[in-house]
Amino acid sequence: MCFVNIIVQMYAMNKFFDGEFINYGLRVLTYSEQAQEDRVDPMVYVFPRVTKCTFHKYGASGSIQTHDSLCILPLNIVNEKTYIFIWFWFVILFVLVGLQVVYRLTLIFCPKVRPYVMRTKNRLLPHEIADALCRKTCLADWWILYMLERNIDPLIYRDIAAELAKKIEAKVHN
Repeated sequence: MCFVNIIVQMYAMNKFFDGEFINYGLRVLTYSEQAQEDRVDPMVYVFPRVTKCTFHKYGASGSIQTHDSLCILPLNIVNEKTYIFIWFWFVILFVLVGLQVVYRLTLIFCPKVRPYVMRTKNRLLPHEIADALCRKTCLADWWILYMLERNIDPLIYRDIAAELAKKIEAKVHN
């Protein structure tokens, strides 16, 4: 769900900025590498800092006079920094959550990896017990054992796993 959320958020931001958000951070990174005369600041392109303003005010005779001037948009200066941070945050989350999804898919579809995952958390657990538990349990049962292993003392878990492996082997032989 987090992975889907990140994708939807980036898509929504991209729609909001008329297709400028997806590659916003990459353009900001390449901006400093370009020659000075070829530079077009992508942050200014998306969030303009200066614009033309038209002011209507009463003149000396009481009639409305129109004045054209340049207006500085200080909120856009803050927005460009905020959205560049958001872009990098989304990219970092996308990569980390993507790695987490690959890890979980590996646990689901590669049962031979599960004993090694159990042994990384608890070095006191013998290979034979970890292999027996992973061979004789389904994925859901293995996941409960893995969560139990992460939340209790390693010595206690070793004893629980050894007893459980014995009972599972005895049940299989009967």
